[in-house]
Amino acid sequence: MSTTKIKICGLSDPAHVRAAVEAGADYVGFMFYEPSPRNVSTRVAQGLATLARGRSKIVAIVVDADDELIDRINAEVKPDFFQVHGSETADRIAEVHARTGVPVIKVIKVLDAADIEAAGAYADVAAMVLFDAKAPETLANALPGGNAISFDWGLLSRDRLHKEFMLSGGLDSDNVADAIAVTGASAVDVSSGVETAPGVKDAAAIVKFIETVRQHG
Repeated sequence: MSTTKIKICGLSDPAHVRAAVEAGADYVGFMFYEPSPRNVSTRVAQGLATLARGRSKIVAIVVDADDELIDRINAEVKPDFFQVHGSETADRIAEVHARTGVPVIKVIKVLDAADIEAAGAYADVAAMVLFDAKAPETLANALPGGNAISFDWGLLSRDRLHKEFMLSGGLDSDNVADAIAVTGASAVDVSSGVETAPGVKDAAAIVKFIETVRQHG
């Protein structure tokens, strides 16, 4: 039986939320970052969250969000987790948690081993660390995440600091089994890997990804 948890991120359509929940996603993620093609308003996210609540954990993804946005998301969407995807410090994560009472997932963007080591600074304040690929400087219009690129998973196979972590970055149903085998990730996160175009999810791809993790995780 699979023990690897699954997060489907960047959802914006009720049909795709239903597909994720019914297929057994452990987490569903909603993006609150205007430059992203996956961005949703708190009003839209409120309706989407209703479809998942009690079945999948609701994750609100933000990028260097101010208190006003944090408070609005917390009041209207009532997430189970915030996921911070910007340059948030450990102090800022502690502030968000204290302000909302909601646990916080910290995204660490990885290029080399030093980035993984730096994640130790968040050990005492983050509910979980999510390792994602750091976009190269040459990548045009790069987003904080969801760029469909991966990093050297072998870096995590040697990591002993983080017993539980979430893995993201270029995952899809073709490579997620290998990613789990190499890293031992306790959870995997997918967005672009279940899309037909940026921000456009595919229900069949969501189901296939979840089924693949359940078989190999």
